[in-house]
Amino acid sequence: MSEYQYEFAGDPVHVLHPEESWEFLRTHEFGRLAFHLVGAVHIVPINYAVDGTRLLFLTAEGSKVLGVTMNDDVAFEVDEIVAEHATSVVVRGRAHVLHGDEEYIIEQLPLRPWVGTPKYIVVAVAVDEISGRRFDLSRPWTHARVDAPED
Repeated sequence: MSEYQYEFAGDPVHVLHPEESWEFLRTHEFGRLAFHLVGAVHIVPINYAVDGTRLLFLTAEGSKVLGVTMNDDVAFEVDEIVAEHATSVVVRGRAHVLHGDEEYIIEQLPLRPWVGTPKYIVVAVAVDEISGRRFDLSRPWTHARVDAPED
């Protein structure tokens, strides 16, 4: 049985088909990368681009490069809340630094650093697993909130 068969009418949790999850990733550009470093899990925000079935990001020398060099096992998440709906896509995969001609793929993607610091190292995440969920939110406190009057 597929996990998609467990969704019931009126269920506030909707499992996304893998292609829906990929489309969500392609239409966003900011998420969080989780990686291992010296016996601890670290999580950092990154901007990224999708290239086929892998994610790419630019970085500088530092903890991300050291972490993925020592242990290539990573997770990545992108979330969005719009009105009464939230979407979350999580991928798990293997990260590695691209070298030589391979790193020039970045020139063909809409990926540039958001922060004005030099980032010349290209990291690719080969996705082993992708999952996505869309949630119908029930946030009654937002309807009961009394906003301060504007002056």
